[in-house]
Amino acid sequence: MGAQRSRLRLVVVQAAFGDCLVLEATGAAGTSRILIDGGPGGTFTHLEPVLADLAASGHALDLAILSHVDNDHVVGLLDLLAAMRTPVPGARPLPRIRALWHNSFGQALGSLELEPRARTALATAGRSATPMPLTAAVLRGVGEGDELRRAAQALRIPINEGFAQGHVRLDSAPEIRMAGLSIRILGPSQRILERLRKQWERWLARKAGVAADGSVPNLSSIVMLATLGRRSVLLTGDARGDHILQGLAEADLLDAEGRRHVSVLKMPHHGSIRNIDGAFLRAVTADTYVVSADGRYGNPDHEALAATVEAAREQGRPIEIVFTNATSSSDELLRSHPPERFRYRTRFLAPGRHSMVVDALGPRRRRARSWTG
Repeated sequence: MGAQRSRLRLVVVQAAFGDCLVLEATGAAGTSRILIDGGPGGTFTHLEPVLADLAASGHALDLAILSHVDNDHVVGLLDLLAAMRTPVPGARPLPRIRALWHNSFGQALGSLELEPRARTALATAGRSATPMPLTAAVLRGVGEGDELRRAAQALRIPINEGFAQGHVRLDSAPEIRMAGLSIRILGPSQRILERLRKQWERWLARKAGVAADGSVPNLSSIVMLATLGRRSVLLTGDARGDHILQGLAEADLLDAEGRRHVSVLKMPHHGSIRNIDGAFLRAVTADTYVVSADGRYGNPDHEALAATVEAAREQGRPIEIVFTNATSSSDELLRSHPPERFRYRTRFLAPGRHSMVVDALGPRRRRARSWTG
């Protein structure tokens, strides 16, 4: 038999307003498969057939990752582990999960010592007169994160193995390799976690809302760069662009001009303009941009989509934008920035389909690809 053909691809699962992705990397040493996030309620309907197909082919998930605790990322994972613990009669088998990456609440807020106080404050804040717009969502997320850890432990799935202090962050593991796939953790960094710790300390001191991009959990997102040969995928969770750039710099992954090019970029926070700007889009460039959103909460923003195609045209880069759903913002982009003029093309997950495949292209295939219209 000849050598196995190298391939890196992202299976983008229909997750409505959330994220649910399967990264598949095939190299000389074999194939690795990683599930990143599970989307909000209802996503498991689309994820289940994708994973059942893997199991039917005799494959396991080498790793499952929860980028951060938030309803639109965690619920599908909870549904998956529940289905694994108590299979529905007649349902197709699901693949085994060999490992889970998921930072605990204490790790995500930047201080294990603050965790008991923060839990107590969150539990009682809703009964106070102080306006706390994020309390309910954060408190629910803490509970969902706890539930995920308990479910993983019941299934004997190792959590955060190989990381210093069992914490997935930039400085806790220099590089992880799976069947030739290189994974570099870019966030959260110790610097960002220190900022979060201070935010929580201020919050606990005055019982006021925590302001940031939108929520503290987003800022603690696990961000990672997966590389196979000359192909790469940047997975960003709901992190902010400036934090991602900081992580790339701390990992010494930017070139002399402060830039990094990747094959596929999962747009931060579903294409929210609160998380990206022109500076980020000029520094972190891609062949393909993946937008997982359905218009809820205004995501993706037309402003963010326009900035993406404008930065690419400014740099002479033809690009593709992959959408899980057509939204008013994607429609507006096609009107305000005609693809033939701005040299980009779009692709949409077909209604009724569970998932779509995005291939990370090597330089040769990238040059040969047609980008007109």
